[in-house]
Amino acid sequence: MFDAQFAGVGMTSQRTRERLVKRLREKGIQDERVLTLIEQVPRHIFVDEALSHQAYDDTALPIGYGQTISQPWVVARMTELLIAPKMPQTVLEIGTGCGYQTAILAALGIKVFSVERIKPLQDAAKQRLRDLKLHNVQFKYADGGFGWPSQGPFDAILAACSPAEIPAELLEQLAPGGRLVMPVGEEEQWLTVVDYQDNEFVAERLEPVKFVPFQRGVE
Repeated sequence: MFDAQFAGVGMTSQRTRERLVKRLREKGIQDERVLTLIEQVPRHIFVDEALSHQAYDDTALPIGYGQTISQPWVVARMTELLIAPKMPQTVLEIGTGCGYQTAILAALGIKVFSVERIKPLQDAAKQRLRDLKLHNVQFKYADGGFGWPSQGPFDAILAACSPAEIPAELLEQLAPGGRLVMPVGEEEQWLTVVDYQDNEFVAERLEPVKFVPFQRGVE
């Protein structure tokens, strides 16, 4: 799917990626579309070169500015939940970060609208997605809590940071029949799914997770 230059060697090789996918299957990830992309998308280009040997470990890694690249299981789980009801045509992503989750969504063929509050992270993510020839992403430098109202409503919304409560602005940008997936909570964070059905928001709290806290403003 991607150019040979991203194939990797040693600890970033195909064999290492296959071991990661095997672990994710053992942890309950079932969607083969998601597992295929976890194997194909070169996670090692989304982290500092000094950490590339850890890129296919199932762990979060620092990306600077107090942020992290989510562990592969979390990315796979959130993506699987997001597309479970139906494949969305449009997704609002809150927190571009290094762009790894963005790349997984874009590689599924979804039109991604990604909002990031830290400009250097966004600039680097843009370049990585250009390198991967993933062009179905629009970026916005802004406070993610306000979403991207001018481009909504969205078939789905995904956030990679944990607010105490889901911002009302995001729920207002979810299309009827749509789904929101995000961590919620401060001391205790829970992966939460909200479905917009019959003019009601139906929330379900799933497993405990650990994300960077939701923050307002831009840097």
